[in-house]
Amino acid sequence: MPEPRILILGAGPAGGATAIGLRRLGYDVEVVSDWRRFDAVEGVSQRVLEGLRHAGLGSALALAAVPARRRVHWNGTDQQLNQEYLLDRRLFDSALRDDLRRAGARVIEGRVREVHSDAQGHRVVLDNGQALLADFLVEARGRQAPLGSNRLRGPESVSLLNLWQGEPGEPVSAVESLDDGWAWMARMADGRCYWQVTLDSGATRLPGRAQLPDYCADRRQQSALVGELFGAGAWQAAELHARSSTAILAGDCVGDNWVKVGDAAMAVDPLSGNGIFQSLSSALQAPAVINTVLRHPQRVDLARRFHQERIEQLFLRFARIGRDFYAQEQRGVGQPFWDPRRSWPDDQPIHVPADFGKLQVERRPVIRDGLIDEAEVVVGPDQPLGIWHVQGVEVAPLVHGLQAGQRLETLLAHRPAGEQAMLRAWLTAQGHRA
Repeated sequence: MPEPRILILGAGPAGGATAIGLRRLGYDVEVVSDWRRFDAVEGVSQRVLEGLRHAGLGSALALAAVPARRRVHWNGTDQQLNQEYLLDRRLFDSALRDDLRRAGARVIEGRVREVHSDAQGHRVVLDNGQALLADFLVEARGRQAPLGSNRLRGPESVSLLNLWQGEPGEPVSAVESLDDGWAWMARMADGRCYWQVTLDSGATRLPGRAQLPDYCADRRQQSALVGELFGAGAWQAAELHARSSTAILAGDCVGDNWVKVGDAAMAVDPLSGNGIFQSLSSALQAPAVINTVLRHPQRVDLARRFHQERIEQLFLRFARIGRDFYAQEQRGVGQPFWDPRRSWPDDQPIHVPADFGKLQVERRPVIRDGLIDEAEVVVGPDQPLGIWHVQGVEVAPLVHGLQAGQRLETLLAHRPAGEQAMLRAWLTAQGHRA
């Protein structure tokens, strides 16, 4: 049987993590990479950095992640919070391609013009006319990817990113709530400055594109925080890029010979601060899904269910995180930008109080040895997808035994002391009381 041809469209964090994961499983992979059209910086947490390293992108991080002092001006208060890291996407994207080549992936530089797909495979045409054939396609082009049907959209948002060159100084970032939106800003050590304002696409009356740089400059001049961080250099019109920042769940995210990862599957509101993390979350599971579809056709439905359910749950989780951030801004009550975002996507809490009595043991899809398999997992209100194991120890037998009336001491008697302590702590967190 010939080796399947796998083509990944997009070499951002999601596409890169998927490619490296597939290489670890022994697959040959081609990645189509188009250079970013503008310079950009993203604020990320330590958790995101750890996820990127785990995905095999550590070399790119070493060149592109810069710790920065962080300010938050929200709900009328001004706070100096823990630092965040500024990810220089110009450096990161270039180094990520080097990581991919070192991992053995073939990187093809070009912009996708057409994609033709059917049950037999895919034909991708680039802007230069080059045609690429694939048996399996990974869509990782972010918001540029076709959305398909049955998609879920949040309140319509637009983000206006401004870039200018200022004086070199200490790296810093800040976020500021406004009457009709919010702004994120950052300065790199070499003086590159970034200011991005996010507004409601329908409620905000924006001028024509030619007038947008002056419009943004006027808005920056009204902000004391911008003046404090950047000085008078921020009052001038600057290079501008407009882009949609609406939270979108793409709908169907996996088929018999294709899968969507990262922002192509679900793009979250930037206020959640988890854009790259959610991209990684979907990409890290994708290699096992693809491996199962290609090697075990009898498990295709199981693999598709696994990927789709996790994409949807991740999307809702991050959407609720963004909702709760918006709800903290009490001055926005009754305002057309803030009200829709304070209640979308629903009124469900991010976390549900623990209740051991509501736990159930069910058979669900899991990742086992690089494949999607089925196993007994513990499902609860706060863990709808189920928990298979804790630090390598399966927990379904333990919950089964307790629900059947067995004593905890009896169930744990054969385990080492360290495992006993760990499992007792986990049970307590699930609401179990001896």
